[in-house]
Amino acid sequence: MQMRFVIFDIVQSSSHEYIVNRLNPSFLNKRINKQNMASTGLLVISNFKQTPQTLKAIEKYVHSLYVHINVPGSATPVPSWGRFISQLYVDGATLLTSCEKLNMNILVGPLKQQGTFDSLRLKPIDMIFSDARCTEVCEQLRQQLQIEKPPIYLADDVVVTDLCEHQQSKPLDKLQVYENVVLGGTFDRIHLGHKIFLTQAVLRACRRLVVGVTTQKMTKSKILNELILPVEQRISELREFLQEIDSTLHYEIVPIDDPYGPTNSDPNMDMIVVSSETLRGGEKINEIRAKNNLKLLDIYCIDLVENSDRKGPKESKISSSNARIDLLGTRLRQPEYHKNLPSEIYIIGLTGNIASGKSKMTQRFQSLGATVMDCDKIAHEIYEPGQVCYDKIIQHFGRSILDNGRIDRPKLGTIVFSNPKELERLNDIVWPELLKEVKRRIQGLPIIPGEIKIVILEAAVLLKAGWDKEVHEVWSMLVPLDEAIRRVVARNNLTETAARDRLASQLTNKELVARSHVVFSSQWEPEFTQKQAEKAWNMLKEELQQKQLQTKHNL
Repeated sequence: MQMRFVIFDIVQSSSHEYIVNRLNPSFLNKRINKQNMASTGLLVISNFKQTPQTLKAIEKYVHSLYVHINVPGSATPVPSWGRFISQLYVDGATLLTSCEKLNMNILVGPLKQQGTFDSLRLKPIDMIFSDARCTEVCEQLRQQLQIEKPPIYLADDVVVTDLCEHQQSKPLDKLQVYENVVLGGTFDRIHLGHKIFLTQAVLRACRRLVVGVTTQKMTKSKILNELILPVEQRISELREFLQEIDSTLHYEIVPIDDPYGPTNSDPNMDMIVVSSETLRGGEKINEIRAKNNLKLLDIYCIDLVENSDRKGPKESKISSSNARIDLLGTRLRQPEYHKNLPSEIYIIGLTGNIASGKSKMTQRFQSLGATVMDCDKIAHEIYEPGQVCYDKIIQHFGRSILDNGRIDRPKLGTIVFSNPKELERLNDIVWPELLKEVKRRIQGLPIIPGEIKIVILEAAVLLKAGWDKEVHEVWSMLVPLDEAIRRVVARNNLTETAARDRLASQLTNKELVARSHVVFSSQWEPEFTQKQAEKAWNMLKEELQQKQLQTKHNL
């Protein structure tokens, strides 16, 4: 069976020796003041060589940026702009360092419609920027998008364009467009690599684009898979991105439970877009289609985009896995306000399953300045003879759990971790008394006027006991199940079956993430876990300082 290929090479970050000094920063500062600050901008690009300096000039004035490529009037194959767009995305990611969250989307629809803007479906735009004095295009965009402010021309004397020099010059058969194009992926938190991948498909589709989005069934083996967004949310964000860059296509975005999705049955498909990593998958799809007497697909392959940030355990390519690693130690959601909690003490509930690294993380926060309380150690104390839980536990579980008059926790553990009802009974005895003791100790902490004391409350039972309302926020430790089992077997000298039983009685990582404000993972080198701790600590300290300043300002 013969395969048909079109191979596309992604341009890597350049050193930008082509930067010209035509743009003067003071020129832009005069044009844009605080009254003209834009949250969403549209940049009209006519000069590729000028683009790095243009992007640097406007980055601090926008949080979100659409880019329109002001193509010269002559009709050219739309896919010929693929290399330029990919380079522009890479340049944008490399240059826009002062605003990490700036979202840049490059418009494809106007390229297909020869510069008309009737089909644009964009978020409200505050301001238009242009690197050349192309007044007719800018005014047309301004009227179409109903923008009140006049365009900002970054260089009044620039009227020429160099875009034709940077078109992708390939034989016309390699710039072919197709009625029906298909591609697939996880598409978790759309990033630079996704945008390039999707844009190359959009450029080559003239009627329909089918996108398969993997469900949880296919993402279980991925790094930090518990942080992957729900498939419904990924589909929604994907649809929004595609509609923004080109609303002229018909999009079919479907969840898929296997690597093939609709490609093994849909006869109306012409071309599939793959990466160099998934090329074999594209070939396999054609093998299946041949067996099913379906037309073979042309395969268009793009190279992976290299990742310049190789810190810690990150992959060498730009990927969603790297994006999820970056989430560790950051805030996933804002804490809820609990009026029952003290304002002079800020309580972090640090939780996680057995062998997830809670105790070592607690030590890290203690070295950074936190006051720590270990609920497991406090529970040990209230198990002691004469303490509040001792008689109740013996009364229910019998004296066989004693060793020299003290409760033998391993013996007790053998009973409760193999019997959910017995575990529930033990929790009913211990948890209320443990919470009372924790509250008593927190109330007894010394307070320095004008300062907020940070308390790390290490509690494996935090969420199951419903104590999330007793802390200002929940921070959780995650490790993959297989790693947790390995650690429990080695540390507790248990069989694998016993280790699985203990973990089965605890929350899943997915459940932990759903109820946490910050998460960490100790599955890599200790140095990387330390960096996660420092990131979260510095974030919290800065937030609490801002809160104190705001309180003083309001007095």
